[in-house]
Amino acid sequence: MNVPKTIAIIMDGNGRWAKAKGLPRTAGHKQGADTIRTVALHANRISVEKLILYAFSTENWKRPEDEVSFLCKLPGLFFNRYIKELMENNIRVTFVGELERFPEDTQKVIRKAVSMTEKNTGLELCIAINYGSRRELVLGIRQYAEEVAAHQRANDLVPEQLADYLMVPEEIDLLIRTSGEMRISNFLLWQIAYAELIFTPVAWPDFDEEQLDRCIKEFNQRDRRFGGIKS
Repeated sequence: MNVPKTIAIIMDGNGRWAKAKGLPRTAGHKQGADTIRTVALHANRISVEKLILYAFSTENWKRPEDEVSFLCKLPGLFFNRYIKELMENNIRVTFVGELERFPEDTQKVIRKAVSMTEKNTGLELCIAINYGSRRELVLGIRQYAEEVAAHQRANDLVPEQLADYLMVPEEIDLLIRTSGEMRISNFLLWQIAYAELIFTPVAWPDFDEEQLDRCIKEFNQRDRRFGGIKS
């Protein structure tokens, strides 16, 4: 099986999963956090290099205050429970996004997880938190413009160099969105230019090793031409 180097997942459906079971939305987010552990461990086993998970978007602040409050606490609950297991499996934690808006306790637990795992050499588990792709592009272009204005570089940017100014420099091989929605929702807009997109009806709390393998199997059935023609 040809395993994609870089996989990104829009983890959708926690709230609807909980509602269908007569549970509060927070129960769906809690179960979804457990799914992160399941999927990350499996991705590591099959030698995925980088797994980027859309945990909290710049637009998620619009949600009800009690739900946002729970989401802010979720990294602490997740890492307190699973950081030892991530270490044992050589998984390295990173994050992208503007972490500064979160409560200090949330920032501390995420930065601690990054620090504890920074020397690990297995899967890079990248959490996108308070991340939005349009914001990422604006910040990157602003940095480039400031460098040009300061005569630190020429005004000669080409598409291949823009990644140097982005939070996520890699191109994505496979983008998965769970729970049946078929949109990108401001996630890695530049990086998915030639990604294979898979939309599955399975809600994120029910997404497991078998579901990931199915997505990778479908990925392998795609004819990736990158704008060219295969002879």
